[in-house]
This record gives sequence, C-alpha cells and structure tokens, in this order.
Amino acid sequence: MELLIGDKLWSSWSMRPWLALKHAGEPFTETLIRLRTEQTNDQARAAGSPNGQVPVLIDGDTTIWDSLAICEYLADKLPAAQLWPADAKARALGRAAAAEMHAGFHSLRGECPMDLSLRGNVEVSEATHTDLRRLVSLWRGLLERHDGDFLVGAWSIADAFFTPVATRLRSYGLHLSDYGDLGPCGAYAERLLETAEFLAWEKDALADVRPA
Repeated sequence: MELLIGDKLWSSWSMRPWLALKHAGEPFTETLIRLRTEQTNDQARAAGSPNGQVPVLIDGDTTIWDSLAICEYLADKLPAAQLWPADAKARALGRAAAAEMHAGFHSLRGECPMDLSLRGNVEVSEATHTDLRRLVSLWRGLLERHDGDFLVGAWSIADAFFTPVATRLRSYGLHLSDYGDLGPCGAYAERLLETAEFLAWEKDALADVRPA
C-alpha cells in the first residue's frame, strides 16, 4: 500500500490515516506531497491523487482519496488491528464522533490550523468557543460511557481523527477547563499526544521544517 500525504507539520487530514496504518502495524510506502506551493495539486495528481489533494491511499488497483474512507477501508481490510471496537454500539458512536470531526468544527479548524511547530496563546472567536464547548461535551460523553483511555475504550479511528485537535489545543494555548471540562477531556488530549504513533509523526514533522 502507498499513502500520499502532505507536510507532517500541517496536514491534519494526512495524519489520521497515517496514524491508523501505524497503529495497525501494516507496512506501507509513504509519499510526501509538499503543500502550500504552486505545484501541490499537479504533483498530487501526478502521484495518483484523483482530485489533486491528499491524503490518498493506493492499494493495488484501488485508490481512495478521503481520510475517513481510507480509515474505514483499513478497518475492513485489517480486522485484526481492531481499528473499531467489536461492540456495535461503541463502534457506531465512534463512527459518529469521527464523522462529526470530519464534517464539523469549522471555526476551530479554520481559526486554529494545525502547526506542530507553534506554541502560543490566542483569543478565539465566539464560533470557536462554541466548537470547543461541543468538543468537551462530545469527549466527556464518550469517555464516561466507555471503559478505557480513549473515546470508545481502546484506541480507535475516532482517536486518530481527534489527535490533530489535541495538537491545536496545545499550539494555541486553548484550555478545555475554560469550556466546561473538569479534567478528563484535558487528560485525554494529553494521552493522544503521548501515543507512540503520534510521537513518530511529530518527530518527522519537526525534522522537516521548511524555511519560511
């Protein structure tokens, strides 16, 4: 399998399936497409991206060009990796959470783009405050419902989707205690940034910082 990804410093979309593949222990070829250049879309298409964007998974004669679809494909292809829990209700809730992140939280994503090299404190808009309050509500509900360190018990695709969010909280000095968290959600965000898979991604990202 081959995974086309963008710069690890910035590409939250690429991080998600990369984490899933690493967690599964499945060997794959990683192809970097440089973002934020005039050639990005053309280079992605030349590498096999149907829409000129990343991430893209190429598995033989099958090409998948959406991060959530890639992760679901991996869950089906690699059942032993248990990228989703066996329990149907937990699995459905995890999928709902991943889909909400995939399609929502627009203000948080737009106002606080992922940048693993950044550390600061920012004032965010009311729309982002609303996103952060929803984030706390979502995480709290899932953490309270399931036993384990992650959203639906053991690490899953849902956690892959929220790992980039945890990096945003750190990069922009956003404290979930300001949005209704009594501790568990902040601790969960910290756990996401302590997984071996994320630490490997971050190490690569910081070693590949391009000049401004």
